[in-house]
Parts: sequence; structure tokens; C-alpha cells
Amino acid sequence: MTSPMGFSLSPYIKNTPALARACQSAGKWYAGAMGYRRMGLKYDDLINEEHDDIQRALGRLTPRETYDRSFRFKRAFQASVLHKDLPKEQWIPEEQDVRYLTPHIEDVHKEEAERAKWDTIEVERK
Repeated sequence: MTSPMGFSLSPYIKNTPALARACQSAGKWYAGAMGYRRMGLKYDDLINEEHDDIQRALGRLTPRETYDRSFRFKRAFQASVLHKDLPKEQWIPEEQDVRYLTPHIEDVHKEEAERAKWDTIEVERK
């Protein structure tokens, strides 16, 4: 993804081992400081559901993923009402905080781009 200025630093960061390690450690610290794992949530649970593309991606989740997502929301809401974090054994470990919704969102965006490409195709007559 490019920045609003039209360029991305990610290839440079990925190709510089020291800088990549520093960014990874800063990212891990930031993810821990956000506190969503202490509430039993995964990163993809924080994505705003109000957009049509996100709704389509949510519709592609398996029934088990949908159930797990709902359970995490209910458990986090209960902890929020009680103004307490979950017990440490119920926190989401870093290894389990995988992106389960992001691949579906990317697929939806690719399909939209392909549909837009085909919808605007110009046919030339010979």
C-alpha cells in the first residue's frame, strides 16, 4: 500500500535487516500496549464493520469463525462492563492473533477492482 504521497517505505524497511527488526519490535510493543488482546480480541476484530466490502468479507467467514468472533465480542463486552481485563489465561497470545478477516477483505477488493476493469472495458470494432 502506498502512502498519500504516492510512495511506500516498506520495501526499503524489509530489505534493511536492522530496520526491519526495529520496526517489528516496535510493532509488537504497540500491539501489546493497545490492550485488545487483554480483552480477548484479535486484531481483525477491531476492523470497522460498517462498510459494504467488510460486510461481504464477514459473509465469507466459516460458521466456526463467525461463532468465535461473536464469542470474543461478548466476552470483551462483559469485561468492559466490569471495568476489568480478562484473567491472564484468557488473553489472546501473540501467536494466535492471526489475520482471519484481512484475506477475505483483500479478495473482495481484488474482485471489485476486476469488476470495475471489466465494466469499463472498451470494445473495438474491426
